[in-house]
Order: sequence, then C-alpha cells, then structure tokens
Amino acid sequence: MPAAGFPLGATTMEVEIATIGGYEAVGRQMTAVRAGDDVVIFDMGLNLSKVLIHDNVETERMHSLDLIDMGAIPDDRVMSDLEGDVKAIVPTHGHLDHIGAISKLAHRYDAPIVATPFTIELVKQQIKSEEKFGVQNDLVKMDAGETMSIGERNELEFVNVTHSIIDAINPVLHTPEGSVVYGLDKRMDHSPVIGDPIDMKRFREIGREGEGVLCYIEDCTNAGKKGRTPSESVARRHLKDVMDSVADYDGGIVATTFSSHIARVKSLVEFADDIGRQPVLLGRSMEKYSGTAERLDFVDFPEDLGMYGHRKSVDRTFKRIMNEGKENFLPIVTGHQGEPRAMLTRMGRGETPYELDDGDKVLFSARVIPEPTNEGQRYQSEKLLGMQGARIYDDIHVSGHLREEGHYEMIDALQPKNIIPAHQSLEGFAPYVDLAENMGYKAGRDLHITRNGNMIKLTE
Repeated sequence: MPAAGFPLGATTMEVEIATIGGYEAVGRQMTAVRAGDDVVIFDMGLNLSKVLIHDNVETERMHSLDLIDMGAIPDDRVMSDLEGDVKAIVPTHGHLDHIGAISKLAHRYDAPIVATPFTIELVKQQIKSEEKFGVQNDLVKMDAGETMSIGERNELEFVNVTHSIIDAINPVLHTPEGSVVYGLDKRMDHSPVIGDPIDMKRFREIGREGEGVLCYIEDCTNAGKKGRTPSESVARRHLKDVMDSVADYDGGIVATTFSSHIARVKSLVEFADDIGRQPVLLGRSMEKYSGTAERLDFVDFPEDLGMYGHRKSVDRTFKRIMNEGKENFLPIVTGHQGEPRAMLTRMGRGETPYELDDGDKVLFSARVIPEPTNEGQRYQSEKLLGMQGARIYDDIHVSGHLREEGHYEMIDALQPKNIIPAHQSLEGFAPYVDLAENMGYKAGRDLHITRNGNMIKLTE
C-alpha cells in the first residue's frame, strides 16, 4: 500500500500540522497538513450557532472576513505560515460544520476539492447558492478505498467510515514519515442501515504497514461517554417500537430528524407506511438532502413520496393534510434543534395551516446538540409545542460519534506515534486525554492539546 511503496533511503520530510478550526469548540472544522512542499486541507466548516444568534443573517451575502470575525468560519490566515502549496481540499462528509465555509474560503487556494460523490454534490449546492465569491476550484470525486497522488512523494487515501450522514470517509495522507490519519467524524457501525460498515480492517493495516501512523487527529465529541456507540440499526429498531406504539392514534403525528440523516429519514418513510400513514418530507434542507441522495441512487424512496422545500408549497401541503385528515399522514419536518425558521418551530408558533391538538405526537428522532444556542432554541420549541397540547417523544436516536470504547479500539488499531484531539472545547478534550494517557501517551510529548491557529511540527 502507499506508505510502504516509498524508496528506501528517501530523505526525511518535514511534516507539520496547522490546527485552524474546531480545536476550541464544536464547529468550523479545518486542519491543514504539510508534508514536504505539499499541503492538504481537511474540512472547511461553519459554526452554525454563531450565525443563529443573529436574526436573519444570510451567510450567502456576507464577506468571509465578517464571518471570521463572528467566529462562524475558520480564520485561515495562519495558512500563510505554512511553506508549501495546497494540493487538495478534502471535506470528510457533507455536514455544514465540515463543508459550510468552502464557498467562502476555497477560492483562495489553487487546488481541487476532493470528496466522495454525495459530499461533492452537497459542496456543489453550497457553491451555487454563494452570492459573494466565485468558487472555481475543480471538484473531484473519489470513493472510499481509492487513492490519489499528492505531489511526488505523498498519497491521499479514503477509508470508509460510518456516521450520521451517508458517504463519509476518514482521509489518510501517506508520507515517507508515516501516515497522517484525519479521524473526523465517525462511529463504529458494523450493521448500518445504508452503505458499508466501517473499514476497521484497513485501519489496522495502515497502523502496521510502512512507517506506521505518524499522527492521528480524532473527534472527541463523545469521548466522555462509557461503552460503545450503538449501530444505526439500533436506532431503527427503537424508532419502529415508538411508531408501533402510536399506530392506533387517530390524530396528528409529526416526526423530525436531521435532514442530512438519510438512513433515519428512510426508516421514518418506511415505518409511516407500516402504520398506514403517508409520509411527506417538508422543509428546504429535507428536500435538498433526500432529493440529492435519491438522485445519486443512495436510497430508493417510494415514487409518490412528496418532498417540499418552498414555503408556499409546504403550506399548501399542510392545508391538504388538514383537509384530508391528519390521521392519514406523517409529516417529516425540519426543526429538531428548534431552529427559528424551521418547519417544526413554525408549527409550534402556530404559523402554519397544520393545527396541533391535545394528544398529538411529536417524535424527535434526534438529540439536541450540546451547545447553549441549540439547547435554548430546542427548549423553547418544545414548550411551544407542549402549550398546543403536543406529546413529546424525545431522543429516538443514536449518535454519529465514537464513545470511549470506540476511541480505545481506534488507537489500538492505528498505534499512532502522535495524537491530536479535535472537534471539541478544552473541557471536551479532557476525557480523551485521560484515555490516551492511560494507553501510554503523554500530554506535551506525543499527545498534542492545541488551539485554533496553532502549528505542530511532527518531524524536523
């Protein structure tokens, strides 16, 4: 494989990592790795909560410098300190905290955007909606299991992982000094609802071939939770149990989940049919993600499944549901985090033709993202729904992130020489640091706790 294929006696190469975004809080992920003269950027994300606390902010019309000052996108000015040429921009998956800044920053770099097909499609849509900058970077599709050359001596590989969005990968940059494994975001799912299981076999091989793993950069979101993260198939069974329990209810049932979580939407659509209700997808992002997944043949929805994103067509659909009987439909809507302009929030405020009655069920097949803005908005949304008589079914969900035993397995598989915790605040890093130190790593030596804007030199 790539790392083993370099000529013996090759001169040593400097490997340096710039931790640009996502090292002080969850959101706006961005990391750059320099191997010799070649630089690869992993992720260019948005911190949505920094946008949501302002009323009616339209990021499409804003300048990147204003968004940097808001803390909404990474401050990539540290890139000027990296002595090399950017050869690729590599988003790991299609969540906004990983691709949401591409339309604002990618044009600064003369490099292709390389990602899996579903992620590329979502990047295309981001670029298309951008009103301030023209993003002309080439878009290159690469599947899990494939590689591409980065300069003359490095190679990029995509390893399949499972997450709460389809077509996610962990990219690996193979260098003569060993591999740099960028581990954001994943869980170990051996029985996913859509797609292939996580490729642990390949991770173990990477840990033992050539010079091994020089550095592992890891998402620490759930590092403080014991045990392992359950499979999406567990969430599917939980959801089926809940929907079976309300099957005989003759009023309104509404469901909400992450619109990007195609596997969960698929389960909701199937189970709606099982209990004799017609599913309908409502909300701009619901239409965007599910429509894209269907168009690329990742999912096979029923031919008559309605998807409506535009406000007028959504309200027309709500009127039809009220006329034909709420008991015949399952609206699957945006708004699981209480986002102010999302469908469920509007329903809670009584701003749609859909009328909630005492006893109507609202199924949250999602957890609130543990961040003050989200928590406040979700609390408000649930209270408004409750005031209209809705009964809340919460937490029908499994996380997309590794818990403690998953982190242990990954470190054991890769045997990295260096570890960099990412995707969290300092407080969020603490459980991961404890785990790594218990496995023989030491903060300040080979366990690098860093901040946004820092540089870490791994080899001289």
